[in-house]
Amino acid sequence: MICAVALLFGHGATAVAQTRLRPDNIDQVVREMTLEEKCHLVLGCGMGFGRDVKFPGTAGSSYAIPRLGIPSTYCADSNQGLRMSAHRDFDSRDYFCTDYMTSIALASTWDKKAAFTVGKGIGNETKEYGLDWILAPSMNLMRNVLCGRNHEYYSEDPYLSGTMAAYCVKGIQSEGTAACVKHFAANSQETNRNANDSRVSQRALRELYLRGFELAVRIGNPWTVMTAYNSINGKATCEDVDLTETILRKEWGFDGLVVSDWNAGKDATLSMLAGNDMLQPGQERQFNQLMEDAKRGRLPMEVLDRNVRRVLQFVVKSHSFAEYPYSNEPDLKQHALDDRVIGAEGMVLLENKATLPLAPGSRVALFGCTSYEIIPGGTGFGGTMVGRYTVSLVEGLRNAGMNVYKPLLDQYKQHVAAEQKRLYPNGLPPFSLRPLNRAEEMDMTDRQVAETAANTDVAVITIGRKSGEAADRTQDEFNLYEKEQTMIKQVSEVYRQAGKKVVVLLNVCSPVETASWKNLVDAIVCTWQSGEQVGNSIADVLSGQVNPSGRLPVTFQNKYGDAASDRNFPSDVKDTKDLATMYMWGGDKQSAKREPKANIDFTDYDEDIYVGYRYFDSFNKPVSYPFGYGLSYTTFAYENAKMTRKGAEYVVTVDVVNTGSRAGRNVVELFVAAPKGKLLNKPSKELKDYAKTELLQPGQRETVELMVEVRDLASFNEKASAWVVDAGTYRFMLASSSSHVEKTLSVKVDGMKTKVDNVMKPTVKLHLLRR
Repeated sequence: MICAVALLFGHGATAVAQTRLRPDNIDQVVREMTLEEKCHLVLGCGMGFGRDVKFPGTAGSSYAIPRLGIPSTYCADSNQGLRMSAHRDFDSRDYFCTDYMTSIALASTWDKKAAFTVGKGIGNETKEYGLDWILAPSMNLMRNVLCGRNHEYYSEDPYLSGTMAAYCVKGIQSEGTAACVKHFAANSQETNRNANDSRVSQRALRELYLRGFELAVRIGNPWTVMTAYNSINGKATCEDVDLTETILRKEWGFDGLVVSDWNAGKDATLSMLAGNDMLQPGQERQFNQLMEDAKRGRLPMEVLDRNVRRVLQFVVKSHSFAEYPYSNEPDLKQHALDDRVIGAEGMVLLENKATLPLAPGSRVALFGCTSYEIIPGGTGFGGTMVGRYTVSLVEGLRNAGMNVYKPLLDQYKQHVAAEQKRLYPNGLPPFSLRPLNRAEEMDMTDRQVAETAANTDVAVITIGRKSGEAADRTQDEFNLYEKEQTMIKQVSEVYRQAGKKVVVLLNVCSPVETASWKNLVDAIVCTWQSGEQVGNSIADVLSGQVNPSGRLPVTFQNKYGDAASDRNFPSDVKDTKDLATMYMWGGDKQSAKREPKANIDFTDYDEDIYVGYRYFDSFNKPVSYPFGYGLSYTTFAYENAKMTRKGAEYVVTVDVVNTGSRAGRNVVELFVAAPKGKLLNKPSKELKDYAKTELLQPGQRETVELMVEVRDLASFNEKASAWVVDAGTYRFMLASSSSHVEKTLSVKVDGMKTKVDNVMKPTVKLHLLRR
């Protein structure tokens, strides 16, 4: 392997170089390194999956040069917690990691403190299990509801995404563990991800797809950034100097390490020139190319030395460099408690017709296969490899003192077992990036449902969806399946005739269709997928132990096709030739043999800046549930709203009062509507800040403060290549969702222009949406 070959070069120089790496002598160490050592240091140690990682199931390592005191550093996935095998050969110990909630569930808390807490837990487990950096958080914008990795991402809004990621980064790095924000950038689909070209306007790129990363960098200061598989406007992200050097470093001030996604890009030298400092996982051909190009001058030594220096600056901050005596004993008990509490905080109450919370001791009938196979998270490298456990919904409800109707439970146990045998006659696969096949729902007669209704107080129907890396969802997975529709109609009709209520749980990875059936039921809770404690978290909300305070980080559209991005997304790809390059070990041989296919080999972002609520609100398009929406078991009022100017910031304060009968938390959302620009069309409103109250008792109030910098009111003017704040009257809207404004404050703002580099232009004509 590469690492073994490279160590030979190091041994040959041992007698000459006695320097040992320190934080203050990096330049000296660079001068004493051989060309071979430099070319190895900017590469990972190879795609070993067991040979080149520290522990089974982790992701990889950086190159060590013992003679210079340069240790390897070790990384692992994922967003839901440290991804590592729980067991090792010839070792009787367990090495379990906490299976936290999905990122979309975490974003639904609208709580920066929660993001910090989850990040801190992941950073702690990474440290105490002897690793140095975690390849998280993922924070690409949710351009479309069908993206297979939406569960790993935060939101359709760049401000919510960027700030939640920033505080997750702060939490991770508070433990001395490096965070790695990814995938930089515009990695908005999984279909043909290695070869897809995201064609996007400079404005949309700046305002949406880069904006979240900018916030994460400026607020969170991550030690590493990972470039993506896709290209942007014809250039691979890891080979684009304008993306990594001009924007990321020069404009935003990033001073950390840039690393490629695993096997991304084609040309190692172009990646080095672009400032992609380390290529993972490292390949022999890359080493050979770098050596040859360095000798011929195609790879200037000052560029190679620059990248080497950045790698060493990262190494000296690592646990491995400090020789941290890791314990192998992180506080899994506390982390499980955090997962339970924050998982419940992220659940969103969508409907409630005097149904929830359930009375103590309620007799509950659980319908739907997912009720008995509750989903804790997504698949692929974004999820933990083997969680310690998953608290089932049945267990969670029983822990909350409720009675799960056993005759129905027994029927479903038999049905689910039969479905598993049908779907997987040879047993479940040990590992898969793709979601497992779904069991068909059980057929029931009206008589069976009526008998169940007669012996229970409430019906709870669970709808489940799972997705993951390497494939996008299809329209069929957004819609409810025929048997799911039938189940909802049948159960609702029978239970209503019996004068009893029906609750639906959406144990989903991303939005599903709700408009056609939501009026048939009495309550809907979007539980998302909240990790190992999922059953307890759901029961805490259903029982009222937790008053739901989650808000949607993404719009629930009425039907697929309603969103502007739906016109340019691979929504129903079934030809395996179109998916041939989606895996990281793939390549793009299929793409090279054919005419480029729309939404496969390239995707035109013709919706421009009109993604999510920016589209629905600006074009008055009805939705099922708007961005930022969520109900509570209590009510709140907003009083004494005020705004002041403090230097370069506008400060908004408002008193939030609990006017109901239960303790609860409230999210205050601050949107801003800009005046009509002279040159640019603008969305009707944009999220600029948010805050979550503490737990307020009935009658209690809290003064919430929100802040907006003047520069954050700017739109991007492509002709001027500048961020422009148009002079005029801006409306600051305190809201409980993007479609429900509680209070409005207006202020006159002076114009401002900030020039930036004119880079990353589209190479084809886009048919951009305009108001």
